[in-house]
Amino acid sequence: MPENILILGGTAEAARLARAAHETLSGRARIVVSLAGRTRAPASLPVETRSGGFGGAAGLADYLRAEKIALLVDATHPFAARMSANARIACAAANVPRLQLVRPAWTIPKLARVTWAANLGEAANLLPDMSQAAFLAVGGRGMAAFETIETVRLVARMVEMPDEKPANIEVVLGRPPFTGDSERALCERRKVETLVARASGGAAGLAKIEAARDLKLSILLVRRPDPEPGECVDSVEAARAWIENR
Repeated sequence: MPENILILGGTAEAARLARAAHETLSGRARIVVSLAGRTRAPASLPVETRSGGFGGAAGLADYLRAEKIALLVDATHPFAARMSANARIACAAANVPRLQLVRPAWTIPKLARVTWAANLGEAANLLPDMSQAAFLAVGGRGMAAFETIETVRLVARMVEMPDEKPANIEVVLGRPPFTGDSERALCERRKVETLVARASGGAAGLAKIEAARDLKLSILLVRRPDPEPGECVDSVEAARAWIENR
């Protein structure tokens, strides 16, 4: 029987890992990518996918046992702290080896005007004193932290229009990756003064930071949580090697 591998996904890195693992392990392993279900039309993958939660750490542990998962790679978003904690607890309970694929942190460009916040709530409290127009790059759920702000014109970008959104936030649609030129154009069209973003890391997301630097915008960054204890790698290539060498 082929080994069963579960990738906790929802990120570009998870999709690249799934494709890379499929190329080398097709016919030898069953690869399952679990998506959070927040995007109605996720990118197509050449492996089995599932959508939605597991029911906490206990539910994930039950799934690992029922599906005879041999390896788990946590390639969730750096801010998906609860899911990563559940993965750690579940893998310990089910005795399944676990690897975290954590994208590298950003090196903030020189001359960027950065203010740091511990969380989205703190960022929302700081923003009215910094700006009259802001671009929110905080994810769909992150918008809720800004829903009571009335003195700042807010625009947020989403892959698809959410079913519900705060009335004070304009949503524009776009699917990554984004270039520096497109990020600068968006900020200029909307006359943005401040970029608000989670410090998610990774090369692709840095374009908006560089665009804000080039336009001399203020940048309000939310620090990302530390990864869970356990083995970590910072590249798809290293994660694929870990899978192949188990």
